[in-house]
Amino acid sequence: MKRTKRRTTRTTAAGRAAATTVPVNPRRHGSRAARSGADAAAGRPVSRGREPPPGDGRSPTGGGRPRRRADLRARGAAVAEQIARLYPDAHCSLDFTSPFQLLLATILSAQCTDKRVNIVTRELFARWPGPAELAAARTAEVEKVIRSTGFFRAKARSLLGCCRALVGRHGGEVPTTIEELVRLPGVGRKTANVVLGSGFGQAVGVVVDTHVGRITRRLGLSRHADPLKVERDLMDLVPQPHWIAWSHRLIEHGRAVCVARRPRCTGCPLADLCPRVGVPGPGKAVMVRVVRGKKRGHGHSAADGVQSAPPPVRPRPLLQGDRP
Repeated sequence: MKRTKRRTTRTTAAGRAAATTVPVNPRRHGSRAARSGADAAAGRPVSRGREPPPGDGRSPTGGGRPRRRADLRARGAAVAEQIARLYPDAHCSLDFTSPFQLLLATILSAQCTDKRVNIVTRELFARWPGPAELAAARTAEVEKVIRSTGFFRAKARSLLGCCRALVGRHGGEVPTTIEELVRLPGVGRKTANVVLGSGFGQAVGVVVDTHVGRITRRLGLSRHADPLKVERDLMDLVPQPHWIAWSHRLIEHGRAVCVARRPRCTGCPLADLCPRVGVPGPGKAVMVRVVRGKKRGHGHSAADGVQSAPPPVRPRPLLQGDRP
């Protein structure tokens, strides 16, 4: 059996020095490798590629992400000041004379217009003016009064459970902390923020409804669809003195200018501050697929929300042997 000898090569210091000065092929290693080879040949320090460059977000003195967050806070403050000048008289559109009435009206406003809620609460508060009276009411009678607000059975259970909790745990008084409010039946964080802000004047959070969430995303102040995450972003970017009125003013702006289907961006007083996130440009439409049950539509324009007509069906030409 023939043995083969291994060939070992020794790299000298001169060889290693020569290896560092060999030019690098830019097609194979890219422009950064070519620059590194040129720097090594010229005796300049070579960047390892792992160190953050100046101005990177990881650098304490750089720009990057911290600077972008500061820009968002500046935009949030500018938007808050602008809408305060545009809608100085914006307020809660629910009719109430006490925090208790505001609490019940807010529970009823879920999936219902404020105008309809104000009509229903007139009879509701006239028949049961306080939590003790409503807690002793019959469920069927309450359902009959609030039927036109929708989901009346679930809302009736929430109203009765809330009033019984107020009488049993809080002596018939509405609590003034968000921790206690959210423990009441039918009360979530949005309802608690409405009661604390408009009922007690406490700015502990931001009310996020459909209008507020939509306009906040278009302004680039949040990219989330979850109301809790949107509220967290707004509490970080909007000054606290504007928290209570922020939702009322954005609701007015959403109804007047920044509507859901066709926002009137031309002439909008917030145009200089709004990046129009998710809003198609003029002449453009975002096509999305609409699914209704098991039948799929042909899509609709996200700008107008109207479903487009199906494509026309061309008749097949008659062939030999077909009957006309």
